[in-house]
Amino acid sequence: MIFLLGGARSGKSRLAVDLAHRSGAPVTFLATGQASDDEMETRIRRHRAGRPDDWALVEEPVNLVEAIAGCDPAGTLILDCVTLWISNLLADHTDEEIMSVVGSAAGSAAERLGTTIVVSNEVGTGLVPMDPLGRRFRDLQGFANQVFARASTQAYLVVAGRALELEDLLAD
Repeated sequence: MIFLLGGARSGKSRLAVDLAHRSGAPVTFLATGQASDDEMETRIRRHRAGRPDDWALVEEPVNLVEAIAGCDPAGTLILDCVTLWISNLLADHTDEEIMSVVGSAAGSAAERLGTTIVVSNEVGTGLVPMDPLGRRFRDLQGFANQVFARASTQAYLVVAGRALELEDLLAD
């Protein structure tokens, strides 16, 4: 599993698409975003335009473990993105429920036979959110990123279209 972490418009998704092309395997794109407004609809349309038409598309905003299980186990899977998925879970789940399903999703993604490329945003390097919901989201996202990074074989921080490899310096 390859984990791509970075800020908004850092080039994470573009890198994920490029890595999937290089894999030479059939590709499934697992999208967690929902077109809840015009701006998000435009973003989704732009992302779709950047992908080949012959790639399989699975759109699943909540049930990620089941969606991963339903994808070709030997093909390449792009999961884009953990950040929107966490946001989709916030309203109806406790922090404990979210972290439990994060562990399950990261495990499912890492156990696949084919390459899995996971995209997520680094949201903890900016200002501290002013409201409790914003702080809750930021904290859960940070914890989720740690879980996915630990489950991955490779992790990169993507900045300005360039990737920096992240080393695991913690002993298990």
